[in-house]
Amino acid sequence: MGVEQEKTVIYDHRISTVVPATVTGNAVLHELTNMDLIMKLHYLRAVYYFNQSEITDGVTIADLKNPMFLWLNICYPMAGRIRRAESGRPLIKCNDCGLRIIEARCRRTLGEWLDVESSSSRWRLLVPDKVLGPDLQFSPMVYMQFTRFKCGGMAIGYSWAHVLGDPMSATNCINLWGELFSGNPPPKTLQLNNHQKKAENAATHVKVSPKPIPVKQVELIGDGWLAPNTRKMATNSFRITETKLKKIQPEQLKQVPTFVIISALIWKCLAKIRKSGECKMATICGYLTLPKCSKILNNTLKTSIVRLDSSAANFGLLELATLICKQEAEASKSVEELADIENGKSDFVLYGANLTFVDMEGINLYGLELKGQKPVQVDYSIDGVGDEGAVLVLQGPQRTNETSSNQERIVMVILPEDEIRQLCELLTSEFGIAQDLKINHKNSVTNM
Repeated sequence: MGVEQEKTVIYDHRISTVVPATVTGNAVLHELTNMDLIMKLHYLRAVYYFNQSEITDGVTIADLKNPMFLWLNICYPMAGRIRRAESGRPLIKCNDCGLRIIEARCRRTLGEWLDVESSSSRWRLLVPDKVLGPDLQFSPMVYMQFTRFKCGGMAIGYSWAHVLGDPMSATNCINLWGELFSGNPPPKTLQLNNHQKKAENAATHVKVSPKPIPVKQVELIGDGWLAPNTRKMATNSFRITETKLKKIQPEQLKQVPTFVIISALIWKCLAKIRKSGECKMATICGYLTLPKCSKILNNTLKTSIVRLDSSAANFGLLELATLICKQEAEASKSVEELADIENGKSDFVLYGANLTFVDMEGINLYGLELKGQKPVQVDYSIDGVGDEGAVLVLQGPQRTNETSSNQERIVMVILPEDEIRQLCELLTSEFGIAQDLKINHKNSVTNM
């Protein structure tokens, strides 16, 4: 079924807004760090699928909204809007404008929906695709969509502006909402990364490191915070297990992290597809865990660049994996300095500036619980990815009969459309994986 036909399956949309329970205060500002501003053109999209149960079928929209009042009291920048200081540097004015809520219904059962072949844009219809701008002062930073399926079950779509924080922050925030929904008190140790000094004094002029950095500067027209692509991008995902990886990897790779093996594998395949020899550089991206980062809203990315002297197609899996493992996360400081030079007014993309591999295995995607009920599946992607593409390695669904030696990963690829089918063929023919990988056309994201 095509995308346009699928749209008619989701119906009865209703839109509302939720604001904090109490007024945040007069002229409260959440200053954006340099890394926040580097990430401002990227957006996180997630869909959490919950089976039919007394909890999901009995809950009302009022029940779902009630814990949001306290939630937004704690994480009040989520309810704010983008403004600019006199210097032109963006910041968040915490004016309690709220987050946007969408209610919808689906004409299919949850089982039928999850069985839809991956070539449809199934999950994109369950999460708002809005971006910030061009009227920044009116653009919500967070959206949630609650879609109820025929015969029970629910999907929770979650759209998050990356300028607020990284996937770790976004996931911790929605998991906190789940805790509040379940009647649990918020953690006492929870802190907000709250910068309230004057924004016009924030930037300093520094010299950029001559080392390569994993970002690309782009030109925007107006205040629409979405970088244009020169190639038509598409997304899709496939599953891979530890058992499957063990069959294709050399003995020396047994102790190499799964993320590194998957990155080396896909990098090598894409280099064969991109025969021009341009596939010599990749960005490796990860995130600090909450114990290391006590603030709930942060863009704490760890990035490094792997540079080759020839195409990755000329390297073995062991060689590529070894090079990836040797890299240290030393580029992040240079990235922040670059934003500083222009006082936060320039525009950049990080994901897709180079071919980007993102390690999201440590992010607790299945930590969102509704009174003890966990999602049976989570779809996750990033919008605003540059033309070089990005590959996300995610936790797989948590299955009761799954052993630690055969854990499943979900690999989400965000690539130029014409490369996805070729990637599918290579991964299948040479390594026997990704048989379920098909083109999932990427809808255009829209401004609010």
